Amino acid sequence: MLKLSEADRAMIGAAITAAEMKSDGEVVAVATPSSDAYHDVALHWAVALLIAVLAWFAAFPATLDRVDAFLFGGWRAASGPRELLTLLMVLAVLNFTVVLLVLRIPALRMALTPASTKQRRVRRRAIMVFKAGAERRTIGRTGILIYLSLAEHRAEIVADEALHKVTNGDVWGEAMAALVAELRAGRPAEGLVAAIGIIGEVLATHFPKTDADNNEIPDRLVEL
Repeated sequence: MLKLSEADRAMIGAAITAAEMKSDGEVVAVATPSSDAYHDVALHWAVALLIAVLAWFAAFPATLDRVDAFLFGGWRAASGPRELLTLLMVLAVLNFTVVLLVLRIPALRMALTPASTKQRRVRRRAIMVFKAGAERRTIGRTGILIYLSLAEHRAEIVADEALHKVTNGDVWGEAMAALVAELRAGRPAEGLVAAIGIIGEVLATHFPKTDADNNEIPDRLVEL
């Protein structure tokens, strides 16, 4: 998993301060280890493989006889339908349980989570964090959140009301591209600094610094 050091935190805080010196806007940078535990993904995999086991033995019933013979073979009589169905149930439940236990490992669970699921949940969490900690926290509604989810290697940018009126989503594309490029290279702090610098220029264009500006949100990285 990507990690942030004290030097990284200081660098990010300095970038926020520099961006806000040119604008009345407020930049909020948030980093979190992950946006979701994805326990339901483990359950989905367990159910899928349970069904796969049942489907396999339904398609190739002779395989179940061979398993039964391997486990319980010898001089006893061949198993009847009741014994075979019981064996099938045990195998299916055992498969289900083993998969759930194996997927208790967060890194493995993350690796088996579809990219689209990660993207949706990172976006959902970013909006929740924005609404709770940044939306309408500034007098001019000029706050913008950069949200970084380290385990997923994904980020989101969420802007406040006043910014939506003068920009569109494409405006933040350059900042997001700079952030993602550094993330892929394993440099999350440098990515945040690059994105903050680009966002600062956008804020300075639309909301240049005035004497009435107050620093309404601390200039530091928020870690959840």
